[in-house]
Amino acid sequence: MTSSAVPITSSELANLWMAFQEKTMILRIVEHFMEHAENEEKELLQSHYNGALYAIETITGILQQEGAVIPIGFTEKDIHKGVPKLYDFFYDIMYLHLMTKVEMSLYSLFCGMSYRKDINNFFIKLTAEAEEMNLQATQFLLEKGVLVRPALVTMPKEVHFVQDKDYRSGFHLFGDLRSLNTVEVSLIHHAIETNLVGMQLMIGFAQVASNNEVQDYLVQGMKLSKKIEMDLGEFLRQSFIEPPATHAGKATTSKIAPFSDKLMMYNTGLLASFGLGSNALGGAFSLRSDLPIKMARLAADIFTFAQDGGKLMIKNGWMEEPPQIEDRIQLTK
Repeated sequence: MTSSAVPITSSELANLWMAFQEKTMILRIVEHFMEHAENEEKELLQSHYNGALYAIETITGILQQEGAVIPIGFTEKDIHKGVPKLYDFFYDIMYLHLMTKVEMSLYSLFCGMSYRKDINNFFIKLTAEAEEMNLQATQFLLEKGVLVRPALVTMPKEVHFVQDKDYRSGFHLFGDLRSLNTVEVSLIHHAIETNLVGMQLMIGFAQVASNNEVQDYLVQGMKLSKKIEMDLGEFLRQSFIEPPATHAGKATTSKIAPFSDKLMMYNTGLLASFGLGSNALGGAFSLRSDLPIKMARLAADIFTFAQDGGKLMIKNGWMEEPPQIEDRIQLTK
């Protein structure tokens, strides 16, 4: 039996639906970026754009073959052409760098949730494309002096095992905070780096949102990103490490929206979900108890923020409903 002759499962349908939403959003964002990009940036943007088009066409073909309705996602109605650029100084590639991290996480997860061979191979391909694009964006930003590398460290010469029972508490026997280990530094650096890009995204979105409630919500997102950056940055400073920062990737002063409020709210919600996952990972792998506590508190703030965003999208009729399981109770009435 060929792959296409095997019905798709509920998880595969969900994964294809979620990928369709994300990829149609990416098309609209990149279209705005390409309208204003320099030639050296356009090549990367065009490559990611072509990959998104391929993904959308593939998903559409699978759903049509299965007799399923094609989602709406984000269309030409969600972008306004010919408006001033909303971001400057290589922000377009910084955005790609961030979103390919989201895609790597998302599509590798979908690989493990897919059982039909053609769909599994499709998500393997999307994961590989996201990895390659992230690598290219990373190298581009490093060459431009925009991306800050994580802190360097003296290479270990011996293997040690934890002897101090207070190691996990974050304190030495004499009450001093122990230095962060490399696992903890890497997780903090990642969280701060992504929040700096996310904060600029929120700033630009807040400047151009047409709905007052959406604008207020995005301002909350700006402040939350700043709080995360400041709170986690303090952990690095305690170990005499400067948090990552960059002079590039700022929102312009434009007040004219290139995107619909619906698209901006969806992108914000997607990044909030990614932030929740990153905080959970950071808390799980940290061996200093004060760091997981802080990340758990920040995660609670992110969760509340994401919940409020969902309510706002529903209120405005912007939240497309995922495919539903049959309501057997309703059907048997």
